[in-house]
Amino acid sequence: MFYWFYKNLDVNILQYTTVRAGFAFFIGFLFTIYFMPKFIKWAKKRKASQPIYEYAPETHRVKVGTPTMGGVVFVAGTLLATLLSAKLNNPYVVGAILAIGAFCAIGIKDDIAKITANKNDSGLTPKGKMILQVISSFAVVGVLFYANHSTTLFLPFYKMPVFDMGFYAIIFWVLVMVATTNAVNLTDGLDGLATVPSIIAFFTLSVIVYVTGHLVFSNYLLMPHIDTVGELSVVGAAFIGSLIAFLWFNSHPAQVFMGDSGSLAMGGFMGYLAIVGKSEVLLILIGLIFVIEAFSVILQVGSYKYRQKRVFLMAPIHHHFEKKGWHENKIIIRFWIIAFMANLLAILSLKIR
Repeated sequence: MFYWFYKNLDVNILQYTTVRAGFAFFIGFLFTIYFMPKFIKWAKKRKASQPIYEYAPETHRVKVGTPTMGGVVFVAGTLLATLLSAKLNNPYVVGAILAIGAFCAIGIKDDIAKITANKNDSGLTPKGKMILQVISSFAVVGVLFYANHSTTLFLPFYKMPVFDMGFYAIIFWVLVMVATTNAVNLTDGLDGLATVPSIIAFFTLSVIVYVTGHLVFSNYLLMPHIDTVGELSVVGAAFIGSLIAFLWFNSHPAQVFMGDSGSLAMGGFMGYLAIVGKSEVLLILIGLIFVIEAFSVILQVGSYKYRQKRVFLMAPIHHHFEKKGWHENKIIIRFWIIAFMANLLAILSLKIR
């Protein structure tokens, strides 16, 4: 809508991506900060609370009755801000809306099933969830191919493309999106643990897509230039604003959980931003906390399956530290610090090439 004002009413300031990103940030923030208390009140009346995993540490018993599915609110805030602030004829923006909406829908279906059965493991089956994620990823990748998005692979700290993936980019991109959304989902186990690393990651990725879409900046930093992709920084700003508002209610002790409706949407969009910004490999550093959490589960399951021994007291790894007696706040803040430092290195990679 704001870009329409520029094109039709000659409101010159609204032509700038950075200005519209600022509007998107505050729209997402204000929407979420206003509607989240109303949602919490409604969810409590409907008893739409998060079922606590039966094997979770004892400290989680105090979380019984905490409303879930708060992700629906900040995703709605993000989409509204995007619709008002971004160029809707931009195929990359269309892909972002599709990624956020599709993965959120999978999460809603999973959350509702858990709430109805009042059991943490009564949602979608792992196989069913994976199939839906793969289908959604293929749909998003289809938009990228329609936009003739580059299939070349780039590595961090290296200025030249490694090789052209061609048709195999489809498989690689689907893998990136599915892996990212599941990694974020696994991390969402403590108050604010997934929220802040996601805010930091979205900031880094938004900077990357903005630079990638800017002819002068991309040439100066020896980065690939992809025309019109910078518009995605508007969507990234909208998501950041909505998540900061959500953190107000999700910080320890949480008044609301995001549920799979939030974590899957965050992961899907995070993977999408990395693909579009040619930062698929750099995403390992940008989302380091999510990588660590997912890898801890893989190690635990693999070790128990083949050695009948556990590597950690409990997986994902944040539960391991809980079992060791660390206070929840200490785990959360230390993981935030790791995420912040990893993203500083990722930002540095833009200059050191």
